[in-house]
Amino acid sequence: MSFQFKSTTSALALTLAATLSFSAPLKADDKKIPNFTISGGGHHHNGGTRADGHAPIGVMGDHLHKKGEWMFSYRFMTMGMKGNLIGDDNVSPEFITNNVQANGGPIRVVPTEMTMDMHMLGAMFAPSDTITLMAMLPIIDKEMDHITFAGGNPNQRIGGFTTRARGIGDLKLSGLIGLYDNGTTKVHFNAGVSVPTGSITRRDEVFAPNGMRPTLRLPYAMQLGTGTWDLLPGITVQSRTGDFSYGAQYMGRFHLGDNDEGYSWGDKHELTAWISYQWAPWISTSLRIKGMTQQEIDGRDLNIAAPVTTADPDHFGGERIDLLGGINIAVPYGRLKDHRFALEVGAPIYQNLNGPQMETDYTVTVGWQKAF
Repeated sequence: MSFQFKSTTSALALTLAATLSFSAPLKADDKKIPNFTISGGGHHHNGGTRADGHAPIGVMGDHLHKKGEWMFSYRFMTMGMKGNLIGDDNVSPEFITNNVQANGGPIRVVPTEMTMDMHMLGAMFAPSDTITLMAMLPIIDKEMDHITFAGGNPNQRIGGFTTRARGIGDLKLSGLIGLYDNGTTKVHFNAGVSVPTGSITRRDEVFAPNGMRPTLRLPYAMQLGTGTWDLLPGITVQSRTGDFSYGAQYMGRFHLGDNDEGYSWGDKHELTAWISYQWAPWISTSLRIKGMTQQEIDGRDLNIAAPVTTADPDHFGGERIDLLGGINIAVPYGRLKDHRFALEVGAPIYQNLNGPQMETDYTVTVGWQKAF
């Protein structure tokens, strides 16, 4: 596994800032860490917040707020992909060019590495104790490296190139509806919709098998949105026993028809479960497992027709299981009192892809949250 993060270093400063804030000068009434209790969303209670009042930072829509409360959040997420799988078998670029076709023709361009950085801006507001509204807007930066083979020779590498796409992704709007709360265990329904604000027509220069460098519409994996209105239903359960807290969440994504280019992404199902341990009221660590299954793309964009694996709708979707570890910090005093900082790092432990398709190498999420 290769952890080569471009902007992750600066993002980690968010988490480190929480620890550094403890060295801030204390007022006379700040010399003692306040008592902590958990209720509602686990935010402003008896002068402090619990670190384990929230799920790991990679889980979205995990908690409700008290009536009239706002919360703003920022997450930096990075994902790295390297190499290709058919099912759960690693395959070389030469194996792909000699044995696989894309859109009925020979493959002469193979992606080898991809990074995706995402800045996620979030806001939550609770009009009542049982309903919390949430909006999340991603700003995405994707890069993909490729190897180009000669048009008449599937074994002759003639060069490489990198494509890039940057911009706003799909806006997500959700309502979290409380179903059960006995003070220890909470259950709520996630009812969301994805608005197609991300572009699906981005173009970039490529290195073609004939040696030319045309500017083409980028393949599906490099576009910034789905182009469709999507339903995002789910359900979340959380509970606590002593210094342990745990939870589970199911989230689905169902695409409502084809987009303007004639296709829709495959429906997606995600199930995750986690357990956290509170070492002190201001810090907790977590272990999480996440499973995902997604269908292949339905339909086809006729403007995406390059001889590359990522231009074939059949080479998308599959199954993946990730294992992730995290840390949550709820600053109890100092200049950053009641600010939350969190980090979660994960990697797949199982992948079975509708390949050839690039395999995921790692995921990292760093976040900040503040309720008012």
